[in-house]
Amino acid sequence: MIDRKSWDDLKARAGEVADRRILDLMDEDRARDFSVEAEGMLFDYSKTNIDPDTRDMLVDLCDAAGLAGRREAMFKGKRINETEGRAVLHSALRNLDGRAIRVDEEDVMPRVLGTLARMEGFARSVREGNFRGKGGTITDVVNIGIGGSDLGPAMAVEALRPYHDGPRVHFVSNVDGAHIRDVLGPLDPETTLVIVASKTFTTIETMTNAETAKAWMSEKVRDPAAQFAALSSAVDKTSAFGISETRVFGFEDWVGGRYSMWGPIGLSLMIAIGPKNFRDFLRGAEAMDKHFREAEPLANMPVMLALVGIWHNQGCGHATRAVLPYEQRLARLPAYLQQLEMESNGKRVSMDGADLTVDSGPVVWGEPGTNGQHAFYQLIHQGTRVVPCEFMVGREGFEATLDHQHRLLIANCLAQSEALLRGRTLDEARETVAGKFKGDELDRQARHRVFPGNRPSTTLLYEKLTPEVLGRIVALYEHRVFVEGVLLGINSFDQWGVELGKELAKALEPVLAGEEGVEGKDPSTARLVEWLQG
Repeated sequence: MIDRKSWDDLKARAGEVADRRILDLMDEDRARDFSVEAEGMLFDYSKTNIDPDTRDMLVDLCDAAGLAGRREAMFKGKRINETEGRAVLHSALRNLDGRAIRVDEEDVMPRVLGTLARMEGFARSVREGNFRGKGGTITDVVNIGIGGSDLGPAMAVEALRPYHDGPRVHFVSNVDGAHIRDVLGPLDPETTLVIVASKTFTTIETMTNAETAKAWMSEKVRDPAAQFAALSSAVDKTSAFGISETRVFGFEDWVGGRYSMWGPIGLSLMIAIGPKNFRDFLRGAEAMDKHFREAEPLANMPVMLALVGIWHNQGCGHATRAVLPYEQRLARLPAYLQQLEMESNGKRVSMDGADLTVDSGPVVWGEPGTNGQHAFYQLIHQGTRVVPCEFMVGREGFEATLDHQHRLLIANCLAQSEALLRGRTLDEARETVAGKFKGDELDRQARHRVFPGNRPSTTLLYEKLTPEVLGRIVALYEHRVFVEGVLLGINSFDQWGVELGKELAKALEPVLAGEEGVEGKDPSTARLVEWLQG
């Protein structure tokens, strides 16, 4: 475990270089030396204030935290999720080569590959029209889930839209009735397949929406459960709901929700893009797993991505991180990474239960470019707080007849990171308005046009957003979260922080229904309930 002095030394180092211009580090070798190229992608972190000595300090943190051993323990099926006594083996779901992975001496791969084969069989049946609804071939699939059962597949389905050649796929997550009403409204229940994604089949939001969908379908379909599938390990509950075991796809407790779209939670994606493309998605992640496991730190993309994050958050004290994909079809990626990072590393105690001595994970947010440029980039460029930015863009797009638009997209991506780096001085700003203003007004107007610059960013480049490339990107960020968690000494694989609100919501529902009083509630909550009840 990293001692307090190491963290203090990192903060001290950040203080020492805080006023240094990143541009001053930019010699002819820096762009190559401060980047990692692997698996057809390039990760550039040269536009940060990390120098060789700082980088050495960061790599030393990996050694102090025992990263290499912790990594091997994860891949070998050890129970590194210690608060829940579970292994962490989402990587097994993309272990297509089938090498043995043991949990308590049992090789889990036969079950994993067997479930994948069952998923592929069902997906083909739906796509080829052999599995049919009352009205014929399935035209629409509705995935009902929340959190990891929604964010991952919803992001991936949108990201891989050029590969869709199956039924239309829709997602419902919010318990707000508007969500399911708006999704189901235009659909034909006789040609719709509903997938209910809940490991325990008890998630209140998911099961409430599932019952609503079942009632909707029953208006036209005598046996609505015949057009339902379940992604769950609770076979008794799925059976009680009426879903045949042939359409139930379970997964083990060593697959956390936010890491689960590689298995049954990805069924909606498989139906949309087909089993072959889904396997390519898994292959991409599998390649990143191998790279993460074998590459030395300075050549290891997940490790260096994580260390840049540690430097900016725990070192420099920057509390947020903007993820800025210049790829419209990655519009849901920032939301997906919000959960991946903030649910994993938003903790307050270390593995031994002691209070953390440093801040935990950052606030993750973002939007696709170029939309964000006309929204929040103003704050990023000229606001008083520094927001480290993570840009990403592909060399190629899918719209061959619109190549000029893709060039413009890339130009904007590169220009934004350059602008954050360079900024604009007061003298340069004066030149931009010299012909319009004079004297004090010239100076005043110029000051509004100054850009501080020296604001850090990284850039991830990839060839084209294929299923395989998407798999690499998602696995890259998964491993980044793991590395940061190991360095912080926390458990990245539990999420107790979601429990209290769920418990209180369950207790409040009968109060809102008028079945119980507000006794025992704080005055604020009691007043809010009274107002809502009229």
